[in-house]
Amino acid sequence: MTKLGYQIPNYTHPSVDVTDLFGVVAASAQAAESAGADTVFVMDHFYQLPGIGPPDHAMLEAYTTLSALAAVTEKVRLGTLVTGNTYRNPTLLAKEVTTLDIISGGRALLGLGAGWYELEHDSLGFEFGTFTDRFEKLEEAIQIIKPMLSDERPSFSGKHYQVTEAINQPRPIQEHLPIMIGGAGEKKTLRMVAQYADESNLICAVEQIPHKMEVLAGHCATFDRDPAEIAVSWLGSVIMGRTTAEAEAARDDYFQMQGMEYSQLPETVRAQINSRMMIGDPDTVAEQVQTKLVDRGLPGLTFNLPATWHDPELVALAVQTLKPLFP
Repeated sequence: MTKLGYQIPNYTHPSVDVTDLFGVVAASAQAAESAGADTVFVMDHFYQLPGIGPPDHAMLEAYTTLSALAAVTEKVRLGTLVTGNTYRNPTLLAKEVTTLDIISGGRALLGLGAGWYELEHDSLGFEFGTFTDRFEKLEEAIQIIKPMLSDERPSFSGKHYQVTEAINQPRPIQEHLPIMIGGAGEKKTLRMVAQYADESNLICAVEQIPHKMEVLAGHCATFDRDPAEIAVSWLGSVIMGRTTAEAEAARDDYFQMQGMEYSQLPETVRAQINSRMMIGDPDTVAEQVQTKLVDRGLPGLTFNLPATWHDPELVALAVQTLKPLFP
């Protein structure tokens, strides 16, 4: 279960040429593993996301990347945070994550979400549909994927998907390949976590974490589940330097890459950025994580390093700093 996960959200940096890109990504994942992270995640997108970079910044396909990372790591779990359900037929996704599990020797985790990035869908020809459509598709997909990962041959006839005795051989190495659902919607997402998933990754304001965990516990009661069975983590960003000055310089460089001067942003915008981003030297970041997250009862954290992902020493330093907070 995810206690301290590391997400690679970004494949663009002036110092990284495309010919060296996977080597840098691999070094980042290896540094996280060596320092003690339990899971390495990549994003499942084809365009870069707003707030991280423009759409034409580099983006590697998720499951191809994870399979390559499986060959250069040994013990860390591997998954997406999270797979956009709209991009693949559920039977194909079951086969992909099973293949990842076999290549990695039983280290795959299936992260799932309903999909949300409309520009990506419209540009590349994926059906976007309505909010309701996407969540209906996600729930139908889970009802197909879960039995396929358990060596069953499901038949299913729903509004969006139909399968007949869907075979998935070979089966995953793991007896129970865990499923994580990302998001924090109280009526649909957290209900599906309670009904189907092993892990929940919350994407919400830090102040909302205790409330979201209470909502999840309420849904667990409906399905007669112990909330302790579900690992809960939160996704946030860290910009860490060996000194606070180094961290602030990395932050400023990161925003300059997006065409913005951090110091010139409105105070309200900077406050919003700082609410989801921990910035500083190791002691400062640890204090922020303790106050913002641990003291609110959060049992797990997945973090990314949007400005310094390409530096394995800083990746390792961040993991080493945060690991004691999530034993």
